[in-house]
Amino acid sequence: MSLQSSSLAGFGESNDAQTSLAFKRRFMMRMLFVLTGGMFLDGYILGIVGPVTARLTAELGTSTLWEGLIAAGALFGILFGSPLGGWAADKYGRKPMFLADMGLFVISSAMQFFVSSPLQLFVARLLMGVAIGAEYSVGWPLMSEFAPAKLRGRLMGLTLIAWYAGFMVAYAVGFALNESTHLSWRFILGTSTFIAVILFFARFGLPESPRWLWNQKRVDEARVLARRYMANAADVADVEREGTTTNGVRLGMLFSPQYWRATLFMSMFWFCAVTPYFAIGTFADSVLQKYGLSGGLAGGIGLSVVALAGVVVTVLLIEKVGRRTLTVPPQWLCTAVLAAIGLWSGAPPAAVLALFLVFSFFNAGYNTLTGIYPGEVFPTEARGIGTGFATAVSRIGAGLGTFLLPWSMIHIGASGTMLIAAGIAGFGAALSQWLAPETKGKSLTETAAGYAH
Repeated sequence: MSLQSSSLAGFGESNDAQTSLAFKRRFMMRMLFVLTGGMFLDGYILGIVGPVTARLTAELGTSTLWEGLIAAGALFGILFGSPLGGWAADKYGRKPMFLADMGLFVISSAMQFFVSSPLQLFVARLLMGVAIGAEYSVGWPLMSEFAPAKLRGRLMGLTLIAWYAGFMVAYAVGFALNESTHLSWRFILGTSTFIAVILFFARFGLPESPRWLWNQKRVDEARVLARRYMANAADVADVEREGTTTNGVRLGMLFSPQYWRATLFMSMFWFCAVTPYFAIGTFADSVLQKYGLSGGLAGGIGLSVVALAGVVVTVLLIEKVGRRTLTVPPQWLCTAVLAAIGLWSGAPPAAVLALFLVFSFFNAGYNTLTGIYPGEVFPTEARGIGTGFATAVSRIGAGLGTFLLPWSMIHIGASGTMLIAAGIAGFGAALSQWLAPETKGKSLTETAAGYAH
């Protein structure tokens, strides 16, 4: 049985007719497809850059500054797109934004076929990032609001598997096309457009979130959609325990006494989780070569494969051992691993590689929680903008890590760079030790209310 099939095995506790259960399962499968597709694209557009960097740098005559900007362009776009998309999703609904963000991605991705300067490529990838940022703050809330409580962690985790798979597939595709064909680097970067077109049309006809409708006092519509698409009676009933929006959607609400703990934890945990990964993963070849390890396909793909395995294991365990166990201890372990790499100056290359693989596995594991916690700790009226804000903060770290790593490796050195990464991971571990909640098996009403006090 596939991971996705096993994840849906418990979906369908209802007294409805079997045909209705089949319809609801098909709907959830479709929802998973379009959501995992969006996350696959995010990983894909980041992973595809590394293999073609040398060619585009030579043709466009890019400096080290432009190289870093192009690599981090999508990440900086997410910085703006995620809070804007989250605000719009909370104000106007999940459904229209879910289609609009993929439409923007199709257009901006296609721009890569025609770029002729570093600035044009940066702008195209910046706009792609804006679209992906909106995808985070619309897609994850939408998924959490439809998913059964007892399967929510696993289903949300599948989107992270898609992200790492996208990064890995893109690296492999980019490497293969770059080394074995005469296709231009523009075409290789633009291959994300073909995936995006499929996902754009697959999103037509998806329903609005019943929880968002209830929160907007559109009670009758919410009841109809909840009963039509949600198979678990307890989840349908939980929709009717939603509050209603009275003060509108404001960024400032995230820092109110009710939400500040959720905002602080989600933003900084995510920041500390992704900053070392993006820096090391994007430039895997050059990082490994600094430690006397061969670059090429094996290095970059090796770290990505191990990271993907870490996500899969986390998804399999998430509903069994809980969120905190998979969040806090792995962060302390990764802190120790990065510190060992930085301090062990005379380490054999094989030992360094083993440490990098351990880091990739466990870092990817707790990174999976960055796709699960946002939909649980923020309430419906702030779920989009809360997710968007946390995404933006995380992408500041990811963007800075990606942008600064080439400079840091040259001016600070590999050991110093790894020690900085260890410090970031350690801060995230301490914060999670303090604030990470346990939300396993709880309804969204319970998870949001429990974290607000």
